[in-house]
Amino acid sequence: MSDQPITFYRLQACPFCERVTRTLQDLGVDYRSRFVEPLHSERDVVKRLSGKRTVPAIVDENTGVTMSESANIVDYLQRTYGTNGDEQTGGMRTGGDA
Repeated sequence: MSDQPITFYRLQACPFCERVTRTLQDLGVDYRSRFVEPLHSERDVVKRLSGKRTVPAIVDENTGVTMSESANIVDYLQRTYGTNGDEQTGGMRTGGDA
């Protein structure tokens, strides 16, 4: 499995996005932030990726997963990169916001 950072689509000061940010940082998962348009109707990049214009959304090139909804993302991250996920991924990766 390659070590590509997760691409994280988010808004400034979005509490749902902050929940995902905290999880990424707590798990030490490398990610890139992509801040999206504040107007829901202008989030075409997110719509093309996930089929929805809602954020947060992630693209994990390591597993081929694209998803939205903070609760789903947090569950996915914990399952994939948490303590139990270490065996699948070869260990945790370094966190960071680019």
